[in-house]
Amino acid sequence: MSETQNGGQSPPYKDTMAHAYTPGLKVTAQMRIVKERILPLKGDVLVRKGDPVEPDTVVAQTHLPGPVEPVNVANILGVPPEDVPECMLKKEGEAIKPGEVIARSSSFFGLFRSECKSKIEGTIENVSHITGQVLLRGLPLPVQVKAYLKGEVTDVHPREGVTVACLGAFVQGIFGIGGETHGPLRVLSRDHNEVLDEAHVPSDCRGQVLVGGSLVTAAAMKKAIAAGARGIVVGGFGDRDLRDFLGYDLGVAITGSEELGITLVVTEGFGQIAMAAKTFQLLKRHEGEMACINGATQIRAGVIRPEVVIPRVTKSVDQVAEPQIAGLAVGSPVRVIRQPYFGQLGIVTDLPAPLQKLESESHARVLEVRLDSGQQVTVPRANVEMIEET
Repeated sequence: MSETQNGGQSPPYKDTMAHAYTPGLKVTAQMRIVKERILPLKGDVLVRKGDPVEPDTVVAQTHLPGPVEPVNVANILGVPPEDVPECMLKKEGEAIKPGEVIARSSSFFGLFRSECKSKIEGTIENVSHITGQVLLRGLPLPVQVKAYLKGEVTDVHPREGVTVACLGAFVQGIFGIGGETHGPLRVLSRDHNEVLDEAHVPSDCRGQVLVGGSLVTAAAMKKAIAAGARGIVVGGFGDRDLRDFLGYDLGVAITGSEELGITLVVTEGFGQIAMAAKTFQLLKRHEGEMACINGATQIRAGVIRPEVVIPRVTKSVDQVAEPQIAGLAVGSPVRVIRQPYFGQLGIVTDLPAPLQKLESESHARVLEVRLDSGQQVTVPRANVEMIEET
């Protein structure tokens, strides 16, 4: 029976252990990480099942159709559209080069000639005797899909791509920008509370993934880009800095395609928010090891979270089972995602089953949390996000 149907009364199973399913972010020292690496169009798969791969290994490739360029040949030659096919020196499907004459006309017994030249390299796509236009197709655009992870090919999808898996540490962030990249981890903040500012960014961080504490400043981001760093993982980032950095308001669109020269993974939220201590310690333990990061984020349906993967090739990827998704329970670590305790971390101490009356006079399920500060608070369950630690 649903809550509404039951009139808000306690359900008959109130004495059973409270258990709720609340979306959460994973922070784990080891799990089996699986990624589908699929082409946008069918093409060629370049690896086989069981092959070891590095992040830069090209696992599949294809070609996208080149751009189309229309040319008004009738106007250029000064002939009626129906005469264009007879003027064409190149037929449909034939290759063309820049500056090559593709159509020619003559008048006054051959005394005057007009020519139409191609501006691109490609092929003749279509010749129209109705509009007098010729469509030129540019060269196909090569597309390669890389493995992204250091791991093993566990499955091959003929002509489409592969599945790559690895064992390793895994951290999900809450927001990010920039695409897939990788590099050795370098921790720059002394603890999870320290702000990563310009003075912390060294000049010798080329190719590295930098780890900060509670916040990274816009100046530090710019210095890291200038120094050649590939990524930054940090607790928080200012929303005003984000707008200034991107040059536009981000909105609710998916991120990850920004070409900023760096990938940012924010683990906690906007503003100065200390990175969860366990997350910081996990990253610190793996300092110097290669991390694969992706800032792609989508908040709406089909949620995508930014991530940090630290692959470990110690045994076969088949030796570790997929992690089980656990529900919220007493003892679960959580992060409060709404005011007045926004950003604070804590441990669930109770999950009362009956609906509780809130200050807004509405009724909702709540939970009791002991915050890291020691304060005991009661908050609606919708106001927390579980941190899935294993």
